[in-house]
Order: sequence, then C-alpha cells, then structure tokens
Amino acid sequence: MPIEDRDDAYVLTHALAKDTLSRLRDVETTQVAFRKGLVKLGRICGYEIIDGAMETEYVSIQTPLAETTGERVKGLDNVVIINVLRAATPFVEGLLKAFPRAKQGVISAGRDEEAGMDDDGNFPITIDYVKLPEITEEDTVIVADPMLATGSTMCSVLDHILESNAEVDPAKLFVLSAVSAPDGLLRVAEEFPDVDLLTVSIDDYLDDDGYIVPGLGDAGDRAFRTT
Repeated sequence: MPIEDRDDAYVLTHALAKDTLSRLRDVETTQVAFRKGLVKLGRICGYEIIDGAMETEYVSIQTPLAETTGERVKGLDNVVIINVLRAATPFVEGLLKAFPRAKQGVISAGRDEEAGMDDDGNFPITIDYVKLPEITEEDTVIVADPMLATGSTMCSVLDHILESNAEVDPAKLFVLSAVSAPDGLLRVAEEFPDVDLLTVSIDDYLDDDGYIVPGLGDAGDRAFRTT
C-alpha cells in the first residue's frame, strides 16, 4: 500500500502522485497545466484514501451468467470534503472524481501576509465565509488544502469544523495536502492529535516569510493566474 507512516504524517508514495507533484513544482508549468495537475493529484489522493483507509464488504452479485460474490467499498456515501478556499478548489475537483457522492463544505480562510509571521512561526488568520454540511459519526471527513505551511490556517479551519460539530466526532478526519512543511505538520499534530495528516511530500523547511521550500509557489496564484 503506497501510504507510509512518517510519525507526524502519512505520506502518499504512489508513483503517479510523485510524478504529478514534480510537474506542479516546475516553474515552467503553465496555469492550465498547473490547475489540471492539481485536479489529477486530488483524484489520485482520493483513490489512495479509498484503498488505504476505507473498508470493503462482500456482496452477492447476479451477473448475466451466474450469481457470484464481489467486494464493494463501505462508506462512500458517508464522505465529507471541506474545500479551503481558494487554492483547494481544483484539488477538491479531483477528489470528487473519487468521491462523487460526497457532501461538500467550504471555508474561506487566509493568513494576513501584511501582518507577517510572529516569533512562534504563526500568522493571524482571517476567515471570511464558512458553509459546512452536517457531519455524522459515520462520516469520513477530508479537509483539503494543497499547502500546509505554518499550520496557522489549518488549525483555524479545524477549530471551526470541530466547534460546529462539537457533539459529534466523525469516524475519520483527514487533513490532505500536496506539500507540507515539518513545522506545520508538528503544530497541527500537537493541537489536533486525533486528526490524520496525509500529504504527498514533506518538504525541507519554511523560509523567513513562511513559504514552503522547495514548495511549489503560491498554489492559488498559479492555478488562478493572480499575483
């Protein structure tokens, strides 16, 4: 199974995921190719979550020729995908190819770049909009954001999700990213020990401005052609 446990996070080691991420990192990758790459990576990650974290059950099937036994994935109707706007939009589009019947939520959250990073490596976070579906104890919740840097945004997002469903714990709660910084993974793991962190790459470090190195640049700007 191409999901490795790296202490603070689980890393997707699927060859196609690594190939797609390498293309996303390339500064020469155009806007259209970058956006399509995020969609592709989201789909791969979705399939790997199904393969690595969801159970199957045996069912009786009547084929045109005979009755037989097959396997089906349990819980595909109990998936909630939370889109951390805006960078996660194409990433979530790919996830929905793996989970077409998923309930969807959105949280518009971003760090205050002008305020800058404080001495503890955190940014003040502004949340402008939250719309979440009902989350039940049977649900697998996937919070998607292509980049997990300082962890400031993700911690604020998880606070909102858990506070809005304070009386119900989902069956599984994943934070899914394409690239992550060790600092951000450690912070989220410490503040939310029951959350499973899943990423395609754990990168080297954060620079003085809080950007992941080597990273892939600003995923939102590259996907939507803004600066």
